[in-house]
Amino acid sequence: MNKEISRHKIREMALQALFPLDFNADLTKEDAIMHAIELDQRELINEEESEFVPVYLDTLVGGVCAKKDELDQMIEKHLKNNWRINRISKMDLVILRIAIFEMKYVADVPAPVALNEAIELTKTFSDDRSRKFVNGVLSNILNEMEAGA
Repeated sequence: MNKEISRHKIREMALQALFPLDFNADLTKEDAIMHAIELDQRELINEEESEFVPVYLDTLVGGVCAKKDELDQMIEKHLKNNWRINRISKMDLVILRIAIFEMKYVADVPAPVALNEAIELTKTFSDDRSRKFVNGVLSNILNEMEAGA
């Protein structure tokens, strides 16, 4: 099957795959990805039940899983004094991880685009306070990355 899916849609699917991975230690990355595809992109599964996994979806989910500790350290570094990473809602944490992974490791996604996409994800999956929080953390990380470049 050769269906073209927007990167925005793939980011939504990555969020839906990564979110349950934080709660269920028995869930595999592959199962989480398949579940995300079945949730929203049923047409990607053909009659024989073989699935088409977009390469970028596998890149995001695999990359965030592999770099989770490093991404969390970057988030922790940019939190206010009385905040710890365990106080962040799981949804916002996953959105932050995806955005930072893209900003740092995906060469063909400009960092400001990754930041804007994260804001769009919070509009869909979170609330206005989360949007402001995610924007603040990612803006600080972006500024730090640009200063170091």
